[in-house]
Amino acid sequence: MTALPGHGGSGYGRTVPAVPVPAVPAVPVPAVPVPAVPVPASPVPASPVPVVAALDLPLARARHDRAAERRDRAGLLPSLYADAATRVLLVHGDRLSVADAGGRARLAWRGPAGLPAPADPAPTPPPRPDAADDPADVARDTPREQEPPLWLYLGEHDGVAYVALALPQTDAALATLDVVPGWATLRDLDHLDDLEQGLATEAVALANWHAVHAFCPRCGAPAQVRAAGWVRWCPVEDRELYPRTDPAVIMAVVDDDERLLLGHAAHWPAHRFSTLAGFVEPGESLEQAVRREVAEEVGLSVCDGRDDVVYRGSQAWPFPASLMLGFRARVAGTAADPAPDGVELTQARWFTRAELSERVRTGEVVLPTRLSIARALIEEWFGASLPGA
Repeated sequence: MTALPGHGGSGYGRTVPAVPVPAVPAVPVPAVPVPAVPVPASPVPASPVPVVAALDLPLARARHDRAAERRDRAGLLPSLYADAATRVLLVHGDRLSVADAGGRARLAWRGPAGLPAPADPAPTPPPRPDAADDPADVARDTPREQEPPLWLYLGEHDGVAYVALALPQTDAALATLDVVPGWATLRDLDHLDDLEQGLATEAVALANWHAVHAFCPRCGAPAQVRAAGWVRWCPVEDRELYPRTDPAVIMAVVDDDERLLLGHAAHWPAHRFSTLAGFVEPGESLEQAVRREVAEEVGLSVCDGRDDVVYRGSQAWPFPASLMLGFRARVAGTAADPAPDGVELTQARWFTRAELSERVRTGEVVLPTRLSIARALIEEWFGASLPGA
């Protein structure tokens, strides 16, 4: 930029002599009073939107550090395998290794000794564009570390490393391993402490992802395990695949009489009732998903005000890979009769608090497990804990 005289430039190289300027006598200016102009106060909403604390949910209290920065370290899994202090949790499908502790099942953590050693993947080779053309060639490229048992790094807590070992799905393959623990699903372990619930939820979710993502979804080539179980890599397309979680909404639907709507799904056992729920569709907001699912499943319209769909909390639900986002939703009036679709839901009923309490007491209604967000939404509406597991 060209420099201008008086703005840091040189004045084009010429020296300009100073010219004296005669002083100008000051002229007194009389003071003019300026009337005060009132400034309007900032508008304050007549009824601000209340802030409601989110629910304290069982599978949302993880205490361990996932230590994601360690997953790509070379030799991480072999080093943890060699450390007797490493704690290992066995995962077999949706089941976790447990041991009896005073009549209650507890997670059966063990050291790595006696378990099959992890295969430390070699450095990632360059992509091979022709590998998927010949099925036999693809089969030869299937690495040993792709197949169970898979070592999955969960993270750390108080200086201890935690790992899950995802075992083969079949009982025949399991019989070849030196493991004879008891087994229980996460659904049956609602009494675990926060640390163990967080680790168990992560282990089941990650193992379930590996069980259905062993191959590249684009070309079908075997996808190799990387990053201590947190990445699968396609050698044909040089493409990394990461664990996925499916968002789903679940809602406590109430009317203007504060009745709660519960439904019975076609595949549930008799008398089981729960809140409505459904997966979020592409391009859809959570609030839109709440309104659509209620309309689809029971033919009711959730009100469209901003306070008519209120977020209440979220928790993982790794069966197989959901993130449940809980809401309270309102249907206007008290005369709206639910019309279950007959496909997903075969029954849908409104309950007052007194009615639900009585039906649960007599066994006419069986509520979802205490581990679920559905139970938390129901009991928040009810205002107290309800009987039953």
